[in-house]
Amino acid sequence: MLLPLAYLGVTNAFAVLRLLPISNRDKDTEILALRHQITVLERQLGKERVRFDATDRAFLAALLHRLPLDVLRKVPLLVRPDTVLRWHRSLVARRHAAASRAKRPGRPRTLRSIRALVLRLARENPTWGYRRPHGELLVLGIKVAASTVWHGPGVVRECPV
Repeated sequence: MLLPLAYLGVTNAFAVLRLLPISNRDKDTEILALRHQITVLERQLGKERVRFDATDRAFLAALLHRLPLDVLRKVPLLVRPDTVLRWHRSLVARRHAAASRAKRPGRPRTLRSIRALVLRLARENPTWGYRRPHGELLVLGIKVAASTVWHGPGVVRECPV
C-alpha cells in the first residue's frame, strides 16, 4: 500500500505544479469538465457503487480532510463527505495503532544467563523437580516465573521419588 500511495502523491504533486502557470479561468474550466465527468459516471453506474481501493481512500482522505464540512458537502464526490471523514479517521487510527503496537508480542525472552543457570541447577540436582530451583533463584534475587523453570529445556519436571 505504501508504494502506490507514494506514486499517487508524486503524480499529484506534479499535477499541482502543472496547474501553477494556468490561469484561474482555465482551472475553473477543468473543474467544470471534471464535475461533468463525475455526473456522467454516476449516471452510468446507476445503483452500483464505485469501489475505491485502499490507496485511493487514503489519498482522498488526506486531501480532503482539511476542508470544512460545509465546503466538503458542496464538493461533488462519488462518496458522501461523511465517508471521506470516516476514511480519514480510519487512516489516523491505523497509523496510531501501528506506531503503538509492540515490536514483539508476548512476554520478553528470559536472559540467556538465567536459562543457563536453570539448566545447570537441573543437571546438578536431578531430584529437585522445578519448585526447588525456582526457590533457589528467588533466594539469589532472580525473579522468574515457576513456569519459566518448568518449561526450560532439559529441566526435570517432577521429583522421581
